Amino acid sequence: MDIGTLTTFFKYCTIFNGSLFTIWALFVGFAPDLVYKTQHYFFPIPREKYNIIMYVFLGAFKTMFLFFNVTPFLVLLYFC
Repeated sequence: MDIGTLTTFFKYCTIFNGSLFTIWALFVGFAPDLVYKTQHYFFPIPREKYNIIMYVFLGAFKTMFLFFNVTPFLVLLYFC
């Protein structure tokens, strides 16, 4: 596997996961009641715990996204 293939792979991973994160954050930010009602059907938890869980998951996803997608893509793009 050469550097160009890796760069392309990480570019598409970054685009896909960035889009997924953006859609998820927009739904949680602008339609929290809809998301809560949908999830409450499967997992009956109180609203306060649900808000904490969503905040933690969004933060963890963003950290993993930046560390495992964006950083390797930028390193391969600019330093190789």
